[in-house]
Amino acid sequence: MERLPDFGAQHGWDRDYPTYSDFDLPTYVGLPTFMNLPWLPDPAELRRRGVDIAIVGAPFDDGVSHRPGARFGPRAIREAQYTSGSIHSLQLRNEPFEIVSVVDAGDANIVPAWLERGHAMIYRKVREVAASGAIPIVFGGDHSVTWPAATAVAEVRHPASIGIVHFDAHADTAPEDWGVLGGHGTPMRRLIESGAVAGRNFVQVGLRGYWPPVDVFAWMEAQGMRVHFMTEIEERGLDAVVDTAIAEALDGPEAIYISVDIDVLDPGVAPGTGTPEPGGLLPRELLRAIRRIVAAVEVAGLDIVEVSPPYDQAEVTAMAANRIALEAISALAAKKAAGRRIRFEPAPGVAGKRTEGGVAGLAVEAPAAAPREAAAARDRRPE
Repeated sequence: MERLPDFGAQHGWDRDYPTYSDFDLPTYVGLPTFMNLPWLPDPAELRRRGVDIAIVGAPFDDGVSHRPGARFGPRAIREAQYTSGSIHSLQLRNEPFEIVSVVDAGDANIVPAWLERGHAMIYRKVREVAASGAIPIVFGGDHSVTWPAATAVAEVRHPASIGIVHFDAHADTAPEDWGVLGGHGTPMRRLIESGAVAGRNFVQVGLRGYWPPVDVFAWMEAQGMRVHFMTEIEERGLDAVVDTAIAEALDGPEAIYISVDIDVLDPGVAPGTGTPEPGGLLPRELLRAIRRIVAAVEVAGLDIVEVSPPYDQAEVTAMAANRIALEAISALAAKKAAGRRIRFEPAPGVAGKRTEGGVAGLAVEAPAAAPREAAAARDRRPE
């Protein structure tokens, strides 16, 4: 039998070429993890390794009221990058991945067309990550995911409380979305009514446009919520408004959960979202605000939601969301490098202590629904 030529040698393919770790490969090679970071979905491993920050995907958009597609947001945010390896933050002059331990903890176990189950899976996934001591950075998904995600973080932090700084064009405090209690127009109301977060420590930044109506604003005022409209940002400047928001959110609590609806940005620079509202922030302004908050407070968690890739243009919306996460990570790295604690160590017996309503002393269910809403609450899947 005729012997085949040594094609490897013939073409130079047998040379001693360098190989690279998965972390250092280009971003389009291998699993689409955030920044090519290790995929580590096991919460026991998160705890064992002492991970500082964990990315969590919440690919869920069964709660949308207008344009869908945010279920594809987590993957788009992960892929909206061109750097890999040990990146260098020019804003904060550090190499964050050399300072903090960051992994991609994977996605919540989501299936379509089952709203209540989706929220349960997000709650469980985020709770596991937060109970490991790592700071969860959640990629949504529509904004309804903040209800289970922030609830999970509040449970783990109990008996301490958390405040929330919420960047959004909309208040998301509706009593219901066409009879659905868990839609993306309702999560902030659910968090406050359940007791997971006190109304006076819930601070909203960037509201504008034509929603919510007068009666919903009256409810917000009755809860003591603090609201900073875009008009105030235009008049006072974003730095001043952010500093006020920090003080308000920390009026009692020890840590802040940050929730960013990407529609807080002007749709001219972030079109890929479900309910665009003209007149918003620039990415430069929002990234500066994130750095400012993270540098000043203890961060309990962060979510970035409402990125809808089908409406995006050249990935600009997904890139903005990706950079929000990177700015938060770089700011956390700066704090750790300065000797400040960023990981949370749950008190013995607190992180896993459960009662029928969640962690002892904290109710997590929505309040009893009115008769018309009760039927919708039994099956919250939208038509």
